Amino acid sequence: MTTAMLGSRLADVSHFLIVYQRSTGTLLEFKEFPEPDRAKALSEGFAREMHERNNPDIEVIILGADSREALMRTHGRYFKTIGQSMKELADKLEASLRKE
Repeated sequence: MTTAMLGSRLADVSHFLIVYQRSTGTLLEFKEFPEPDRAKALSEGFAREMHERNNPDIEVIILGADSREALMRTHGRYFKTIGQSMKELADKLEASLRKE
């Protein structure tokens, strides 16, 4: 990939602010920032991180992706409840055991 191709590809990337409650698997906040607003995404993420700094149950992250759908494929746990994740894991385990 050439530098020009990479540059145009990066121009299409959005940044996403995710605030996630670990204990319940709840997505508390999801906000998309198009590439021109990358600095704003980082600033808001840092401010939220400072606000939640004494709460280890809250995870604040900024991720870059082409779309929400792409983000859901690569970081799906932020979009599923603990129950959904557990069911998926149980289904995979069951399928794996059936293969043996």
